Amino acid sequence: MTDSPRPTSVDQTLVGRTYAPTETYVVSRVKIAELAAATGARHPAHDSTEAARQLGYDDVVAPPTFAAVVAQRAEQAYVASPESGIDFSRVVHAEEHLTHHRPITAGDRLRTEVHVDRIVERAGITMVTTRAEIADDAGAPVATVTSTLAVRGEGR
Repeated sequence: MTDSPRPTSVDQTLVGRTYAPTETYVVSRVKIAELAAATGARHPAHDSTEAARQLGYDDVVAPPTFAAVVAQRAEQAYVASPESGIDFSRVVHAEEHLTHHRPITAGDRLRTEVHVDRIVERAGITMVTTRAEIADDAGAPVATVTSTLAVRGEGR
């Protein structure tokens, strides 16, 4: 007889909870260039203001995956909170979906509101889905990042 995996301690009552915007994330040319280099994004508008301006932007344009960087920082308000019950050493990133409302550019000042949309437990693994709504200083939508984390229970 085998022991079944123990469930995780993720607090399922937090579904529907919203975590207010964290500190403002100021997008810099340096951070855009770092992510572009790390991901192999080679469009000239990622590191050339002139190329970005030729496309109609005021400054360099971030690769689309930059929104995930902003979202993950904001998600820490929920994931790292003791009330979440998430042991980050047992987390595997399962899925991420990005919806862009407009490109992110250097100089943007972004605020992110995190929503706990779904928590489902199956066979000792808890799937936690969050949605990060990223907006600019004026409150206009910039991107939506939906992320699912798999939290392994003990014995997994």
